[in-house]
Amino acid sequence: MGTICGGVCSCRSHWDVPGAAARVLLATAIGHVLPTVSRTAKSLNLDVSTAPHLVDVVDPKGGRGIDRLFQRLARDLTAAELEAVRVATDPPEDGEARTAALLTAPSLAVELARRGVTVEVGVLAEAEFWSAYQPIVRLADRSVVAHEALLRGFVDGREVGGGDLFFVAESAGWLARLDRIGRESAITGAAPWLGGDDLFINVNPTSIYRAQVCLASTEQVAHASGLAPEQFVFEVVESHAIADRGHLVSVLEHYRSLGWRVALDDVGAGYSSLSLLAAVRPEVVKLDKGLVQGLPDEGARTVLKAVTDLAHELGAVVVAEGIETEELAEQVAELGADLGQGWLFGRPVRPERPPEEEDSRFQPVHPVPLSRPAGVSPAPSR
Repeated sequence: MGTICGGVCSCRSHWDVPGAAARVLLATAIGHVLPTVSRTAKSLNLDVSTAPHLVDVVDPKGGRGIDRLFQRLARDLTAAELEAVRVATDPPEDGEARTAALLTAPSLAVELARRGVTVEVGVLAEAEFWSAYQPIVRLADRSVVAHEALLRGFVDGREVGGGDLFFVAESAGWLARLDRIGRESAITGAAPWLGGDDLFINVNPTSIYRAQVCLASTEQVAHASGLAPEQFVFEVVESHAIADRGHLVSVLEHYRSLGWRVALDDVGAGYSSLSLLAAVRPEVVKLDKGLVQGLPDEGARTVLKAVTDLAHELGAVVVAEGIETEELAEQVAELGADLGQGWLFGRPVRPERPPEEEDSRFQPVHPVPLSRPAGVSPAPSR
């Protein structure tokens, strides 16, 4: 049995998923398909033997080689070709029994569906993931106090941003798995160099079904990192929060029980921003980038001022996103924003890149712990 969230979450309804196979027979009368299968299998270092209309593939290491072959074939063959190939996994040794197994075997398209493999899943399964980090500064003195982790992937020879990755993951049923990868990549990538700064990590609450179970591996990674719990700030986008407010609050309370903090992102973009702030009571409020960049428009000023004032009344720190000019930085500071994020202060970069390739503004200068505005008490625990 397996789960669509990759074995981490046992609280979602289970799907019957075949286990890993050590050997697979693929048969078809279409002449050009089997050479493609054979070449792909050999490129994965699998043992391949052929006969008329048949390819016999064995994983000599007994690992996940057959799974990787299925993922590649999901991408390399057309839908019609997948339907035309019969596949028997771990077939019997006896010749007659093996022939019978092939005659009753499902098509490759059906086998891939049983295993939850789609073209998108195949792409994600072979992707290399990492986190880039963008600095967040205190507007009063421009000192770096935090970094936001942004998931990136290297797919089919090109770098893909987090938005595209999560779009593909959601359509392929991999959202929970990719969300977990994003959380844990953010922590492990930052641990060696973060120091006393805070780490902002994006999360999608719809990928968490039962927090105590689904976040177990993230808790382990966070503990192993050696970072203090209060350094973690988990960001939730306002549009995700609106979908199921009760579920969101329960998930966020679990975060807080671990000593982590919560940020509400893109605030001001939705119609229910103010009521949502009062319900969630986040420790950090991130102002919507579109509204920030709408300054000095009077309507944008009015909304941003109202959100900032309420956030401070609730004991939250306010971060203005999308700051690309000094003028914008000055305007949001006048409206009461405490921290700023945007290209003016640094673009997202990979920490392992050589220093000469990085924006010097990314480098932490006199790290200052993230704190609430002076004289404002913390939001009460819910």
